[in-house]
Amino acid sequence: MIILGIDPGSLKAGYGVIELQGRKMTYIDSGTLKYDSKLDLMDRLGPIHASGIELIEKYSPEEISIESLIYVKSVTSLAKLAQARGAMMAAFMENYQRRVFEYSPNLVKSSVTGHGHANKESIDKAISMMFGKREFTSHDETDALAIAVCHALNRNVQKKTANNTHKAFSGGRSLKQVFSRGFEK
Repeated sequence: MIILGIDPGSLKAGYGVIELQGRKMTYIDSGTLKYDSKLDLMDRLGPIHASGIELIEKYSPEEISIESLIYVKSVTSLAKLAQARGAMMAAFMENYQRRVFEYSPNLVKSSVTGHGHANKESIDKAISMMFGKREFTSHDETDALAIAVCHALNRNVQKKTANNTHKAFSGGRSLKQVFSRGFEK
């Protein structure tokens, strides 16, 4: 199974592609997509959407995992991130409605490093330990790989939740569900 992980952004987005065979995860590719910062956000949304389609066409993932929105102090930054994420999600949802999964940053960090508030360097180190020493171009790239790994480790819980809720978008369990029932294997 090919899993595409996405760390969305309005100026750049990380992507990571892994293959899952049983419990074994294998690195396939990763990188950072950069969008023209001289363009207004509205003019970047088209290229962001197009880059999502290009990733699907290039890697043909069976499942896609994306980081959920994070709390930021700036409402303007949050709005830009939400719009960019929405453009990317629109590309994925056209063909992958029940195969797109969302993970909180804390769950991603916890799944990869064992600590939900790990810093970027800890994530980089954990990803390097999993897939061998590589020269990653940015934290966005390693974050995207971490999102793919998080999905590989949590996908059965996500699938069960999606099947139970019958939602068009399988966003996984809410924090209320996680704390009231605990983590399932």
